[in-house]
Amino acid sequence: MRVVKEADERRNEILDAADELFGQKGFDGTSTNDILEKVGIARGTLYYHFKSKEDIMDALIERYNVSLLGAAQEIAADKSIPVVERIIRVVMALNLNGGSSQEIMEHIHKPQNALMHQKIQKVIIHGVPPILTGIIREGIEQGLFNTPYPYECMEMVVIYANTVFDDDMVTLTDEERLLRMLAFICNVERLLGAESGSLMDAMKMFGVDDGAANE
Repeated sequence: MRVVKEADERRNEILDAADELFGQKGFDGTSTNDILEKVGIARGTLYYHFKSKEDIMDALIERYNVSLLGAAQEIAADKSIPVVERIIRVVMALNLNGGSSQEIMEHIHKPQNALMHQKIQKVIIHGVPPILTGIIREGIEQGLFNTPYPYECMEMVVIYANTVFDDDMVTLTDEERLLRMLAFICNVERLLGAESGSLMDAMKMFGVDDGAANE
């Protein structure tokens, strides 16, 4: 007897199968036939839910979007966490350099998933600055920061971090990476009009202790 499943359940099965296949073979190396065989459905069923393989990828990216941004938004809204600590936690949750969504980021950094990588970068560049901007405005109200351009500052910060600390874009030695991180924090302080050294604790999110930062 043919098994009939709810539309959402079937759609998620297709996405789960595609996610696994993209991880194994890459987006470019995965065919719609591969997805059909893995899920065990007819081509018509696939195209009922998705117009194309790229449509499947876009739906997966939307799922990643929820994972990457959802936790960050929750942290940003928690005003019991001090402003600077909240900024650090948000960046960690967003996985600009490590964090809870590392598996997703490793997945899209594979060469055969270049298009997915590009689309995730777009999600980050458009989705992250608004989250951080709200925290920066709180910092301005508390006298921690002084800038008339909180959103634009965060946009600059996210684009730089998303490019320079992306191993696919820029290859750095450990020493070069440390220097870039120190310069990054120093210049973020200047962009925000923060007291010099007030954000240096952020180095801890990169796995660098205070001693290394001060050497």
